[in-house]
Amino acid sequence: MLNSGYLMCKPSYSSLLLICMLFAASSCWGQNQDILRPYEAFKYSVENIGDSIQVNWTIEEGYYLYRNRISFGSGTNSIVIGNIDLPAGEQHEDEFFGKQQVYRDRFLVTIPYRNIGELPETLDLAIKSQGCADIGLCYPPQTWVETVELNSRGDNKIDLRDAFGAFSISNLEFVPVDEAFEPILTAIDSNRIEVAIRVKEGYYLYKEKIAAEAESNIAQAGMLNLPNGESKTDQYFGKMEVYYQDVFGELPIARATPEAMNLAIKLQYQGCADGGICYPPVTKMLTVSLPQASAGKALAAVALSSAPPVSEQARLAELIKNSSLFIMTLTFFGAGLLLAFTPCVLPMVPILSTIIAGEGKKVSAARGFSLSLSYVLGMAVIYTVAGVIAAAAGVQLQASFNQPWVLTLFSAFFIILAGGMFDLYDLQIPSAIQNRLTNISKNQNSGTLIGAFMMGAISSLIVTACVGPALIAALTVIAQTGDIARGGAALFAMSMGMGTPLLIVGIVQGKLLPKAGPWMVTAKHAFGFMMLGLAIWMVSRVLPGGITLALWGILVVIVGIYVGGLTKLSENSSNIQKLSKGAGLISIIFGSVLLVGSLAGSDSLLRPLEGLKYTISDGYIPEHRGLKFQQVKTTADLDIALVNAAAEGKTTMLDFYADWCVSCIEMEEFTFTKDAVKDALSNTILLQADVTANDQADQALMARVNVFGPPTIIFFDADGSKRAGYEVVGYMKANEFARHVNRATNNTAYSKPTN
Repeated sequence: MLNSGYLMCKPSYSSLLLICMLFAASSCWGQNQDILRPYEAFKYSVENIGDSIQVNWTIEEGYYLYRNRISFGSGTNSIVIGNIDLPAGEQHEDEFFGKQQVYRDRFLVTIPYRNIGELPETLDLAIKSQGCADIGLCYPPQTWVETVELNSRGDNKIDLRDAFGAFSISNLEFVPVDEAFEPILTAIDSNRIEVAIRVKEGYYLYKEKIAAEAESNIAQAGMLNLPNGESKTDQYFGKMEVYYQDVFGELPIARATPEAMNLAIKLQYQGCADGGICYPPVTKMLTVSLPQASAGKALAAVALSSAPPVSEQARLAELIKNSSLFIMTLTFFGAGLLLAFTPCVLPMVPILSTIIAGEGKKVSAARGFSLSLSYVLGMAVIYTVAGVIAAAAGVQLQASFNQPWVLTLFSAFFIILAGGMFDLYDLQIPSAIQNRLTNISKNQNSGTLIGAFMMGAISSLIVTACVGPALIAALTVIAQTGDIARGGAALFAMSMGMGTPLLIVGIVQGKLLPKAGPWMVTAKHAFGFMMLGLAIWMVSRVLPGGITLALWGILVVIVGIYVGGLTKLSENSSNIQKLSKGAGLISIIFGSVLLVGSLAGSDSLLRPLEGLKYTISDGYIPEHRGLKFQQVKTTADLDIALVNAAAEGKTTMLDFYADWCVSCIEMEEFTFTKDAVKDALSNTILLQADVTANDQADQALMARVNVFGPPTIIFFDADGSKRAGYEVVGYMKANEFARHVNRATNNTAYSKPTN
């Protein structure tokens, strides 16, 4: 007897069609006389009319048959069924499959046939159908075999009551699914779990429906290893592997920490009873206690090819929470030191250099160091505070400071500074403000230190907007545990690591710069060009690529003219003047190439003339070099895209992008353009979320998949579930990214290296 709420279904496509929600505590057919048996609800008669057979259906009121679930077959070898033209049905809005055609009341089906050789006396006609009741109950698929006389045209109407006799499903009794299948998890050792499912006699499990994954950010489950099952011919899916006995599998675990832990495992399975019903898919959350692992197995992934990686940000987050303060600080200082040489941080060098050069003859190694330290401390303090606030509030403050109007404002600010460097005007702080700063800082030197501190603070919000694994780890710890002290300490250590090369720049610049002389004019002009370049770099995040390329071209041409590219040389010209003229000519030529490229439609500094290969006379548009993404904006867009990908049986990649994210541009330019990456993603749906605006829809989408900001790439299985542990945060080179994609999408195809 089926309890209320059980489904009578087969897996996959049929599982949805076989839904039979029983609204009483007893069997629908056994105790509720209002529910008809299938042969009572769907009656038919069969008649041979010579060259075809007619099946005349009569359907009781309140019931219907699915048009696409009706089929016929011949059980007699010498009879071949021809093409059957089913009549059109009425439109029905199905809860699971949308619009469907169904039959109600009466309809007639004509089945043409032909014989091979001598005409047999009878035909065994197989009739398959499936229907439902309007109250919400759906019957299992029915298969009836009728014997039709062929040697005469007589009436061959068949009474289904005689065919089925006293058959009644209510005579069958089934146990609840938890009694039919009992899952048990046992730790084999620190990195392996035994997954056992006890199977009751008379029931069986589908092998391909058993799956397990770890629900943890510090441990990942590999592929579940299961024994071979018995072969069973399923009427819907053909040959399937099933288990009639207890099944024992082994689940490998990759863990990021050696400490003993209670690991949550999500176990999925589906099974059936020999009596003809199948239970719906079952999902169980179980917990298993893993013993302490040896140090050698702790922070390295388990050496199992089937085990997915524990992401770098997850390892670092665990380091923040559980390691000593010294180890954590040292690790994040090193991570910051590596970040210092990325395009997200390098633009700070000309800013700091300009501040130091502005000291003129007063500059020294000590003075350069103090200015650099003030700048770095300003950057570190604000970076830390902004990170803590962002994690606690669930927003990315740096994204707010990278809006178009903010970038345009600061770009204009650097242009104004550049004008002062070229002596176009004299920049001075108003006397009232200058006097106030003097009173606060006691002397002009301290005032300059305050200015350096403020400039470092501003730079931390505008220049270093891209995220990386270390930043994500710190923000995750603060957001999930509320441990502001350790998370903030990690952020401060990382930002000081980012600023360490700047301290070296300050010392070297203060030591090597001459103390006075004509060089100061040239230095001022050089830093003026740096300011202009920085202004173009900032505004490039919001301007079209072609316009940005033209601005770079103009700047490079002006630099070429300034250094003497158009200056006439004489016999008395020095070698320095000759070198300057050569460098100037090269700059003028390259700048002109950039300008021509921008007019031809190119937007790449590295390939400015690419647009010239495609002219109007060619008759075609240049092929897109990188990946072609489908844009998603909201969580609803993502859901629809994942459903469509699942329908195609394809994996999905979601790329979070922003115009103000330097590493995003690097990925677009240097990674997504390579053939190895394109090949690895050839069977993957490509989605991209442009979060440049950082509006509510962008923030909701990032929160949905637990992303703090770009550049972040998420992978999804063919069933739409997120591939935990395979996130890509920050820039990744093409070959490494292609290998990562193959692992994330279970693609074993070989990826040849890119040039």
